[in-house]
Amino acid sequence: MMKAKKQATIEGPSVLDVVALLVDVPSEGLSHGQVGTIVEHLDDKTLLVEFSDDTGQAYAIAPCPRTELLVLHYVPEAA
Repeated sequence: MMKAKKQATIEGPSVLDVVALLVDVPSEGLSHGQVGTIVEHLDDKTLLVEFSDDTGQAYAIAPCPRTELLVLHYVPEAA
């Protein structure tokens, strides 16, 4: 059985979406390109993102502006 395709929304990224940083966040020890998971919507412009290592241990949890994140997709989607 195939999984249903996740519908893109105008609201933007969702909780548990995987994202990449588009900028460095030196205060959190993070650099652009690092990958994390959205864990909470803080407000209309800010998301709380957890960054974890390969074992699942979180090394940073940081508030990030939506404009500084790129949602990653693991299955082909139409543009």
